[in-house]
Amino acid sequence: MNTSRLFVWQHRYAPYLFVSPFVTLFGIFGLYPLIKSLALSFYISNGPKSMVFVGLENFRFLLTDPDFLTAVRNTSVFAFFSVFLQLPLSLGLALLVNQEWLKGRDAYRLSLFSPNLVGQVFVAVLFSVLFIPQFGLLNRALHWLIGLPLDTKWLANPNLVMPALVLTSLWMYAGFNMIYFLAALQAVDKDLYAAAMVDGANGWQQFLQVTLPGIKPVAVFVVIMSTIGSFQLFELPFVMLNGSGPNKAGLTVVMYLYNTGFITGDLGYASAIGWTLALGVLVISLAQMRLSGMWKKEG
Repeated sequence: MNTSRLFVWQHRYAPYLFVSPFVTLFGIFGLYPLIKSLALSFYISNGPKSMVFVGLENFRFLLTDPDFLTAVRNTSVFAFFSVFLQLPLSLGLALLVNQEWLKGRDAYRLSLFSPNLVGQVFVAVLFSVLFIPQFGLLNRALHWLIGLPLDTKWLANPNLVMPALVLTSLWMYAGFNMIYFLAALQAVDKDLYAAAMVDGANGWQQFLQVTLPGIKPVAVFVVIMSTIGSFQLFELPFVMLNGSGPNKAGLTVVMYLYNTGFITGDLGYASAIGWTLALGVLVISLAQMRLSGMWKKEG
């Protein structure tokens, strides 16, 4: 009888015992902070103990806050160029290193992926040196290629701050996204290419009719994750520009959230910024999935 009860207990309660560590940790470090931040977004605070309930006033103020609107514009521009410059480059690199005729493919893959092995802070410090006027490697290379003045001040010119951030992220993440595309390319059935060649399809037609449909799920995933990552930009401009940069040209939404919550001390308004960002990214991600046709039923 005891053995039977033990057997029943194991099958009934053992699964809950195994998942309890995750549920406990998620509740403490995940669910509780989410609920707490949502509650804080309805308050104006000056530290954790000085709070005044204002309802939706924080969200109303966001719509007219010039700094928030500047941060949204800067972050959106960065996200746009990150997606439309970085991802085609990543796909092109994946197509290149996937060619069987390329010697040393593994070495190229490692070298292209390796920038992602270091953190954004290290990359920011590195590119801060590369962008130095007169002696910076980038200025010297562009001066030799297109005649760019050696004294070009990338990080001090509001018009050049965003191109500098985009170039830096391009170096850091192009190889990372290349790995996703490479895995997708290797999963495409090779027989489809053979059938396309028999039908007389050239290389470009094979790419459009075989490659793109074959990697579409991964491509949509990469686009969405790159967009989400772009809207979370913080460390790169914060270190490179030592803040928001000239005329707040490098101010991002997450940087503004950080400044509001931990420098100004208004945790309520910072929570409202965070939830607005989360909802905005959710809407953009759902729109991308809808436009990509991922919700269409097959057949």
